[in-house]
Amino acid sequence: MTIDRFTLIRPVLQALDPERANRLTIWALRRGLAGRRRIPDDPILATSCFGLRFSNPIGLAAGFDKNAEAVDGILGLGFGFCEFGTVTPRAQPGNPKPRIFRLPEQQAVINRLGFNNNGLDAAAAQIAASRRRAGLGVIGGNIGRNKDSVDAVADYVAGAARLSPLVDYLTVNVSSPNTPGLRALQERSALTELLGAVLEARQRPVPVLVKIAPDLTRAELEEIARAVIDTGIHGIVISNTTTQRPEGLPPNIAREAGGLSGPLLFPLATETLRLMYRIVGGAVPLVGVGGIASADDAYVKIRAGASLVQLYTALTYQGPGLVARLAAGLAARLRADGFTRLQDAVGQEFK
Repeated sequence: MTIDRFTLIRPVLQALDPERANRLTIWALRRGLAGRRRIPDDPILATSCFGLRFSNPIGLAAGFDKNAEAVDGILGLGFGFCEFGTVTPRAQPGNPKPRIFRLPEQQAVINRLGFNNNGLDAAAAQIAASRRRAGLGVIGGNIGRNKDSVDAVADYVAGAARLSPLVDYLTVNVSSPNTPGLRALQERSALTELLGAVLEARQRPVPVLVKIAPDLTRAELEEIARAVIDTGIHGIVISNTTTQRPEGLPPNIAREAGGLSGPLLFPLATETLRLMYRIVGGAVPLVGVGGIASADDAYVKIRAGASLVQLYTALTYQGPGLVARLAAGLAARLRADGFTRLQDAVGQEFK
């Protein structure tokens, strides 16, 4: 199935239950049925971050490939990097269904999946098999805690120890709204303890990032920044989904619990990115996530302080051809503004 054919069946996927559509897409990607982008990345998009080299700054966010089943196929679509997970130490089913709600008019989604995944051993086996094949790009592992765990730090330590020999970087997810008590780990003292433990648990010195919520005050962001700087971790992913509900949503969907993603998240997530960039003064690389659906969106995030960007929801509505359009459009915007390399555009809004 080429990218064009995949685009043709998108209405079928949209007619399916969202989780069934995701499983079908993962199945197709695992078998190479979604095609591969054959045009090399424009050199202007190449960048370095956390000591890693990226052929382009566009990544797939965690949540799409929870069990690292399709990283080969995902990277073949043209992503500069792919982040799988969130993975917990033990397999868990997640929250009761239904737990994903589409908002087609807004190109948005509300989910309360609750870290449904097959556990660390299953993800590690998938990545080990992928690593034996050539041609992969940058792969990140997103780690979390089990819902019924009594020791959250121990869960993240297990994730770091198990996956660090296999991935290029780790992301500590403390910001999903769908695991009770998880966001409390963003408090400074708890976060400092957690991030320090994760750094110690790595079996090799891969970069460690932390993924935070968009629903934070400036004071809370300042506390997170202090924890990040004190522990010396390598970057911040901004942001996860939001529990806020903008006006205009269908009432029956708006009252569903869970995190909202898609273009409605873009203003809030981007303002959080701006605030954090000003707080850290560019000293800590930031990954901009939340509502990216076009090259213009990606460019706004970069100019607001993002060294890299990630997307997910827009892919489910626009199909895999979106990745090539983003790359081409972003390169054109950089050149139109006189840049010769992507790094020089990072944080330009404040320069």
